[in-house]
Amino acid sequence: MNEQPVSLATDLHRLLQARLKAESGWLPFDRFMALALYAPGAGYYSARSQPLGRMPSGGSDFVTAPLVSPFFGLALARSVDEALQHCNLKTVMEFGAGDGSLALQLLDSLGDSVTHYDIVEVSAHLREQQADKLKAHAHKVQWLDVLPDQINAVVVGNEVLDAMPVKLLHRINSVWHERGVNWDASQQRYVWLDKPTDLRPPCEIEGPHDYLCEIHPQAQAFMHSLGERFQSGVAFFMDYGFPEHEYYHLQRHMGTLMCHKDHQSDADPLSDIGRKDITAHVNFTAMALAAQNAGLHCLGYTSQAHFLINSGLLGLLENASVEDRQQAQMLIQDHEMGELFKVMALGADKPWEPVGFVQGDRSHRL
Repeated sequence: MNEQPVSLATDLHRLLQARLKAESGWLPFDRFMALALYAPGAGYYSARSQPLGRMPSGGSDFVTAPLVSPFFGLALARSVDEALQHCNLKTVMEFGAGDGSLALQLLDSLGDSVTHYDIVEVSAHLREQQADKLKAHAHKVQWLDVLPDQINAVVVGNEVLDAMPVKLLHRINSVWHERGVNWDASQQRYVWLDKPTDLRPPCEIEGPHDYLCEIHPQAQAFMHSLGERFQSGVAFFMDYGFPEHEYYHLQRHMGTLMCHKDHQSDADPLSDIGRKDITAHVNFTAMALAAQNAGLHCLGYTSQAHFLINSGLLGLLENASVEDRQQAQMLIQDHEMGELFKVMALGADKPWEPVGFVQGDRSHRL
């Protein structure tokens, strides 16, 4: 339950109220999440100037792998370089480049292998940070507002899919409902409201117990659009998530929706709206199928630990300081990021095996 009523003076609140009025008082959660995160000038990624960082003392809410250790980007660069050479390309495209740390790590490592680095970024604040961080490579970098009609590039997306709005489905007494958001005027707060629906998870959920889960139509549509535009290249997506049979496990009956603020996590997206990140784990099976339906091949799927080690992480650390090694261990340790985070590669050309998946490939589990 929300402990405090929302501020009635925020632009985001006024926007939500207008949208609820237009929708007869009920907003599907995916549309609520889209506004909370991306409403121009009001949503989290529009209004939050510095969401990423290592510590809350710097005003950040969460940390990503490139900030945990620069060796994340250095190892990824080896796989990106292999894909560039294999596909005879000189362009890298990154979705959601954060503060620019990963772009800088890749550009510094790849050198003349890259002549163009395209960034698709919705946050004006983050674009400014990226431009400042990438000054040394300004002649190679450009920002895009939308997907180009044709993509000939090696694509990188680190923690992008988890931030795409999801629909919530709630099975109550064996009846499926879509979960949405309503405004409770008496309590001056946003509350959940479920409505019966014909929507279903992509697989059968056994048992009679109540069950809450996400489906990912927007991320699937993104993968399909990407596939339709891909002419040549490879796309690497790194994120936390599971294959479908694990995603909809009986024990995961409360879903995976999570919020992040001040490096703390909670499961209540209806509090501090616009002031914290909202994410859901990725159903990698659904992403792979959407991409394949658009003509792409799944070239590999494995844990982040396997991918980085296959990409040469341990060799890169041989001459590193003790502190750098300790930080890099967080990328591959099972209880840190090594197992929960996965890497999936998609190809637009004939199937081949990138080095990042030579050991530990789990494509057969998707």
